[in-house]
Amino acid sequence: MTTGTSRRTVLATGATGAAALFTGCGGGGDGADGTSASEGTRGAGEALAATADIPVGGGRIFKDRKVVVTQPQEGEFKAFSAVCTHRACLVSAVADGTINCPCHGSRFSITDGAVEHGPAQVPLPAEQITISGNSIQLG
Repeated sequence: MTTGTSRRTVLATGATGAAALFTGCGGGGDGADGTSASEGTRGAGEALAATADIPVGGGRIFKDRKVVVTQPQEGEFKAFSAVCTHRACLVSAVADGTINCPCHGSRFSITDGAVEHGPAQVPLPAEQITISGNSIQLG
C-alpha cells in the first residue's frame, strides 16, 4: 500500500507544479479562476485620467488598476480589462488600433475588445467608465 500512497503524493505534487506553470505570464493568475481581473483593484467614481490624456485612435493602460481606456473616435471612450484572456498577462501597448499583449502576441480591438489576432480566443471584458466634464472615472 505504501506504493499507492507514494504514487498519489507524486501525482499531487506534479499537479501542483503544473498549475503553477500555467499561471505564469505575469498576472499571477488574475481572471483564470472566473473572477474579474480587476476585482478589488478599483473603486467606483475613481478618476483615472483627463480625456485629453487618451489619444484618438489609441489608448492608455493603467497597470495599477488593470484597465485600458481607448478612444476609437474623437469623443468616444471605451474601457476594457488590461488582463489578456489568453494567459492573464497584462497588456503592454495600444498601437495601430489594437491593444497588444507582449506574452504571446494577442491583439484586441480598441473599439470593442474583440480578438484581432490570437492566440487569445476570448475578447477583453468591458469595464465601466463615466465621463464627467474632462475627467474619466471608473464605475
